[in-house]
Amino acid sequence: MQNSKLNRLAFKAGIFYIVGQLFIRGITFLTTPIYTRLLSKAQYGEIRVYESWLLIMVPVMSLCLFRSVDRAKYDMGEKYNEYVSSVQTLSYLSITGFFGLCMLFRPQMQKFWGMTDVMFFMAFLYVFGYTSILFMQRREKQMMRYKASIFITTVTIVPATVLSILLIYLGRVNGYTDKLVELRVWGFYVPQVLGGLLVAVLLWKQGGKFIRREYWKYALKYSLPLIPEMLSIQIMNQADKIMIQFLVGYEYTGIFALGTTISFIIWIVEDSVWNAFLPWMYEKISAGETEDIESPWTILMHGFGILSWFLVALAPEIVAVLGSSEYRMAVFLIAPMVTGTLLRFYSYIYTAIQNYYKKTAYVAAGTIITMVINVILNYVCILRFGYMAAAYTTAASYFILLLMQGLLEKMVAGRIIIPLKKSVMISVTYLALNLVTMELFAFKWYVRYLVVLAATALAIKWILPQFLKVVKDFKKQG
Repeated sequence: MQNSKLNRLAFKAGIFYIVGQLFIRGITFLTTPIYTRLLSKAQYGEIRVYESWLLIMVPVMSLCLFRSVDRAKYDMGEKYNEYVSSVQTLSYLSITGFFGLCMLFRPQMQKFWGMTDVMFFMAFLYVFGYTSILFMQRREKQMMRYKASIFITTVTIVPATVLSILLIYLGRVNGYTDKLVELRVWGFYVPQVLGGLLVAVLLWKQGGKFIRREYWKYALKYSLPLIPEMLSIQIMNQADKIMIQFLVGYEYTGIFALGTTISFIIWIVEDSVWNAFLPWMYEKISAGETEDIESPWTILMHGFGILSWFLVALAPEIVAVLGSSEYRMAVFLIAPMVTGTLLRFYSYIYTAIQNYYKKTAYVAAGTIITMVINVILNYVCILRFGYMAAAYTTAASYFILLLMQGLLEKMVAGRIIIPLKKSVMISVTYLALNLVTMELFAFKWYVRYLVVLAATALAIKWILPQFLKVVKDFKKQG
């Protein structure tokens, strides 16, 4: 009965979390056509590079302490809120230290990051606010709750999106075309900073602990080895855009960034499903019921593989909607980009297993090695083959990461939960399928549509019944 209750709770929380995240993150995707038409390619590229730097700054400056919240639930028990409250304080102290250090070298840092004064100071305010949101989201996810997380994200992202578009539009109308990037920064990040700081106060109030050495020691021991891993992952995710900016220019970065946005479609769904799946998986491992994990995970792998194929097949239409004719070359970036995102998702399962068993050093080692390979490949291939090569090198790097993390599974867990051979076979299948599908771009549009309709029929017949069975088992198992 307890197991059945767990599955019902996980199912309910998971469904609401997925729907909420699809709505919230979908806003970012849906507003892309507006940004690409209000901004020049260079300005759009500059904004996306700025976002890349923020995603790198957050895990480093916060010491990645929010990651410890996932595992702390099983060790802290009734003191869970105290733990979150106290460790958030430590993150804030760390961010303050990094801010002071960067202020000493402010001209050099701004030049390297390509930031104006507004962008520089807003970046640090955002790191403070977003760190608190990450603490709250991870706590609520592990407690299999969804309302507070969806609410705070909605009331920050929706106003931020509306305000940023309004400011950019007014800037264009009034002739401030050279200030559009800063106007977007003001509009998009101020609501998120304010929301994040309110969340920080709420977490401190609920936990009631600002400082506790015992919690800090636990969090640092767990999270410090994850900093290289998080940094490496973010560098792998963002280095392509940053390196294209340095090596080729903002204009090509804008085209590449549009392709990244399209791969963001599958990432939105992947990340939402993963955040619903992870707490349930950890509960299964904790209960010694690891045999229940492989079947639903395999269905998810195939489901997202098929979704990635549909994005590739419909790439010309998606690029035409999201961008203008200036972005048409992004069509040839979609296949490697969505495949790379898919391979990253496949590697999540092995990383999560290592994190559960507190083998975070293994996670860090694998991602650091892969990141170094990715940066080297990016540099060599961008210079030799052009900016599009970065999409292929990133996909190759994620495949290497999958192999490295999967090889460690038995050593860490003492058993095989998800066979690496199966993961590799599924990965290679969808990689080949996505790359071959680009050949359809040479045919008339109706040929592609006929292929898509046939594939849709097969997917409904093959995947849908299995997915429904997983849902049924998820609700009733035990």
